[in-house]
Amino acid sequence: MVLNVSYLSFEEEKRYALIGVNGCGKTTLLRIMAGIIKPDKGWVKNVPMERTGYMPQSPYAFGFSVQKNVEIGLKKANEAETLSKKALQAVGIETLSRARGNKLSGGETQRMAFARMIAMPRTLLLLDEPTSSADIRGMDKIEKTLLDYFRDTGCTIIFSTHSPAQALRLAEVVIFLDQGFIIEAGDASSILRNPKKPSTRLFLQHWKL
Repeated sequence: MVLNVSYLSFEEEKRYALIGVNGCGKTTLLRIMAGIIKPDKGWVKNVPMERTGYMPQSPYAFGFSVQKNVEIGLKKANEAETLSKKALQAVGIETLSRARGNKLSGGETQRMAFARMIAMPRTLLLLDEPTSSADIRGMDKIEKTLLDYFRDTGCTIIFSTHSPAQALRLAEVVIFLDQGFIIEAGDASSILRNPKKPSTRLFLQHWKL
C-alpha cells in the first residue's frame, strides 16, 4: 500500500482511531510507527520503542500455554505469573490459561494477544483491528479493558478499525484515510457525525451512528 502522509502528529495520553476501507493505509501506517517497515521517504520521530506495544490484526500464538504466551516480554520473572493472570482475567479468558495458545479460536487468540499488550504499563499502544475476530462478548471485553488500561496508565493509543461505531466509542480523535491519503482528522464526534469531505461521507453513509 502506498502511503502519502506529508505530516502527522499525535499528542500523548490520547486515543486515536484510524478508519477507512480495506487497503486505505491503516495497517501500513501502524507498521511504520511500530518500526516493522521503513518509509521510503521521511521519518518517524519520538516513538518510545522500548515502551511500545504493537498488536497485528492476525497476532501470532505460540504452542505453549496461553499464560506463557502472555508472559512473553515480561522482564521480571517473579512478577510474570501475577501480571499475566491479571491480564487474562481482564479480557475474560483466565479459564484458558493452561490451554495451548495455538489451539485457540480466532477471537480467543485476539483476546490472548491483547492480554499480552496490557500485562505491563506502556507508553504507546498500536493496535491493528484489535476486535476483528472477536464475537460481541469478546469485543465488549477488549473495549472495556482498553479504556480501563488507558485510565490506569495514561498511555497513548492508536488503533485501526473498520467500524465507525467502535471509533466513536473508543477514540477521542479520528483519522480518516483513503487511498493512502489522510482525508480528514479531528474530534471523533465531529468527524463521524458531521464529516466535511465527500469521501468521508460516502464511507459513513452505510453506518448507523
